Amino acid sequence: MQQSCHAKIVATLGPASADRATIEALVQAGADVFRLNFSHGTHADHKARLEMIRSIEADIGRPIGVLLDLQGPKLRVGSFADGPVKLVDGAPFRLDLDADRPGDATRAPLPHPQIFAALKPGVELLLDDGKLRLEVIKCGPEYAETRVVNGGLLSDRKGVNVPGVVLPLSAMTDKDRADLDFGLSLGIDWVALSFVQRAADVTEAKQIVQGRAGIVVKLEKPAAIESLEAILDETDAVMVARGDLGVEMPAEQVPAIQKRIVRACRKRGLPVIVATQMLESMVGAPVPTRAEASDVATAIYDGVDAVMLSAESASGKFPVEAVAMMDRIIARTEADPYYRDALDASHTPPSASTADAIGRAARSIASLLDVAAMVAYTSSGSSALRMARERPRAGIIGMTPNRATARRLTLAWGVRPVLCHNVGDVAEMTEVALQTAVRQGLAKSGETIVIAAGMPFGTPGTTNLLRIAQVE
Repeated sequence: MQQSCHAKIVATLGPASADRATIEALVQAGADVFRLNFSHGTHADHKARLEMIRSIEADIGRPIGVLLDLQGPKLRVGSFADGPVKLVDGAPFRLDLDADRPGDATRAPLPHPQIFAALKPGVELLLDDGKLRLEVIKCGPEYAETRVVNGGLLSDRKGVNVPGVVLPLSAMTDKDRADLDFGLSLGIDWVALSFVQRAADVTEAKQIVQGRAGIVVKLEKPAAIESLEAILDETDAVMVARGDLGVEMPAEQVPAIQKRIVRACRKRGLPVIVATQMLESMVGAPVPTRAEASDVATAIYDGVDAVMLSAESASGKFPVEAVAMMDRIIARTEADPYYRDALDASHTPPSASTADAIGRAARSIASLLDVAAMVAYTSSGSSALRMARERPRAGIIGMTPNRATARRLTLAWGVRPVLCHNVGDVAEMTEVALQTAVRQGLAKSGETIVIAAGMPFGTPGTTNLLRIAQVE
């Protein structure tokens, strides 16, 4: 099935989508990129799924992207002596490093010295996805005396969030480093980095990856939002991880933050994914709520590159139906005349660079001449991303001799990645582009296409050529 929508779908694989037939059905339903969530499953599980993806990719003859999602640090309280305890509003509650002593209704072990190192009176701690809230009254390197602001039941190993401070923690644990090394050995295309607080976290990951995959920063912490521009300078793509973001920030702030992130990414031409709870009710139901359908559509109107399914496709009862539903919502939204008005109204001027000048010129030509397709001949993917940044009306073909580039471009808005051979000159490039546009069903005899490329060929980041050609 050829891609028809501009916005892409990222589908998470899991127990509900672990066999080849289901993964193939997800591709046919509209999935462009598969997320392997390394918070769950074994290396053997993920390797088997990736091998199935590559087999399906070979059968259908078009690239499929694979996103490795690292778990990141998990901050949790320890265990309790006699099962769950009830924290009462206004009561004192102590946290400390004494992991050998089980907790009770007055204290709990918190085996994370990095948290205590960053605490100060007045800071709030959130437990169990924000269901319980504590305020720090007094603290030291090994303890914190708190007051229960919002009480409730607290049980073993519940998560801890500290929204008010930057924690002295790397975004990657030893587990993450091992998972990343394993994933890179398999040839994954994108790496999603959890627990990012500062730009240095991204730089650290890039030094390990060494260009073998693209970096997707998961924006899920308030500190990352405060350092947004610096983080965007370092990353290759962004995921708006609304679940964790909604725990650490008031829920009413998340929609505005989502729009701010999307605008910033579109301005820079960075692929941006909106994720978490998009069709959450389809974990157990064959149809979404109207609010969920509207949520997906809102992201599409904003011009996001991709929307993501998590539990819906990984562990839900209707994984294929969820992808198909998301695909239909995208298609119907993009068919709305207001969709183009919204994209044009939210478009920002490009930067003063040759690549962006070529992209803007290609968009203007495509609009003026009503071209059938736009073709970016690219080794690194940069030419195609600059075209995608402009959100043109015509479909974009990302032609590349680099298989890894083709797979990464599956995440970019409107881009159909096509693997091709190395071309020797402009005439050959033009001929191959025309043939590809016809073969992809985007152009026919007498129609015009626009081609962008970099000279000399094969040199990354040299987009400097724009050519108009007509199909004979």
